[in-house]
Amino acid sequence: MARKTTKPRTTPCEPCKGTGEVSRTVRVGRRHRAVGQQTGICLSCLGAGEIPADE
Repeated sequence: MARKTTKPRTTPCEPCKGTGEVSRTVRVGRRHRAVGQQTGICLSCLGAGEIPADE
C-alpha cells in the first residue's frame, strides 16, 4: 500500500496579498514629485504569491 503525499502548507504573502506584484510610487524631479505608480514583483515571495507556512 502506497503512502499518500500531502502538499506543503502555504499562506498568502502579506505585502502583495497573494498576487505576486506590488506597486511603488514613481517620483521625479528636484522636489521628488509623485507622478504615478510602477508595478514590480514582490521581494518577499519573489512573485510566487505565497510563502511556506513554516516561516
